[in-house]
Amino acid sequence: SYCSRPGRAHFAQQNRHDNPKIVQASILDVAKVEESVGDAQIVIHAAAVLGVQEVIQNAIKTIEVNCIGTSNLLKAVSKNSSCERFVLFSTSEIYGSSAFRVSEDGDALYHSVQEPRWCYAASKLAAEHLALGYYRATKMPTVIIRPFNVFGAGRVGEYAIQHFILRALNNENLEVHGDGTQLRAWCYIDDFCDAMLLATEEKAAIGHAFNIGNPLNTLTIYDLARKIVHLCNSKSEITFKPIDFEDISIRVPDISTAKRLLGYQPRIDIDEGLCRTIQWVKDNYDRFTRS
Repeated sequence: SYCSRPGRAHFAQQNRHDNPKIVQASILDVAKVEESVGDAQIVIHAAAVLGVQEVIQNAIKTIEVNCIGTSNLLKAVSKNSSCERFVLFSTSEIYGSSAFRVSEDGDALYHSVQEPRWCYAASKLAAEHLALGYYRATKMPTVIIRPFNVFGAGRVGEYAIQHFILRALNNENLEVHGDGTQLRAWCYIDDFCDAMLLATEEKAAIGHAFNIGNPLNTLTIYDLARKIVHLCNSKSEITFKPIDFEDISIRVPDISTAKRLLGYQPRIDIDEGLCRTIQWVKDNYDRFTRS
């Protein structure tokens, strides 16, 4: 397996700009949170514990960071009269294990509290309620974003597409969890970033939650693996591994609200997105070291 993944700092371009200020601190540190927010005009809250295995192993940390950390940030922002937009990154997981063409006002579904992976979704849903509570009570200009399987050049961290590409480039077997019939709608990162900019600019966005994804890029995990093997001209084979945690069977968004209020329209289809991502991984391959 791959390790020592390059972090965001490897690919960041903040050295080309004068504005960014980097503050390394825990979102649970109230003083640092208040210092970081300062008089910022736009606050994008993407700090969280995430990743299925990380969440399963650290339920307490997940809930505290995602709930208490969000509360700390909202309290700090509420003191900032300069804030023009507060954007909260939530998750498509709030819709539960079967989410097909779900709309933003659809029900949030959960399984037993005995299954620890759902603590992440529950903590994110609580953060949404808290953020919208501040919007209703204080008129904080809040927007909620629910990403659906974002991939592409520049996205770091462990996720299926990057893992498959790295293994395919080395002609190693691609390991699929379960039977591979899980359906996902993949959104290329450029389309997601376009939606993020619209969420910070459009006045109509305030007070709303938005599904951001690309339902036209829907395919099974098995078909995704096959497509990556083909596009990489790889000799890799696809193998199957029994799944040891509760998985999501289908995750496809309804993006009509984002289209109507934001003017959001994803443009990059799955083949083009994968080709761009494969080339980016090749160009930065020296940063993806092996154990």
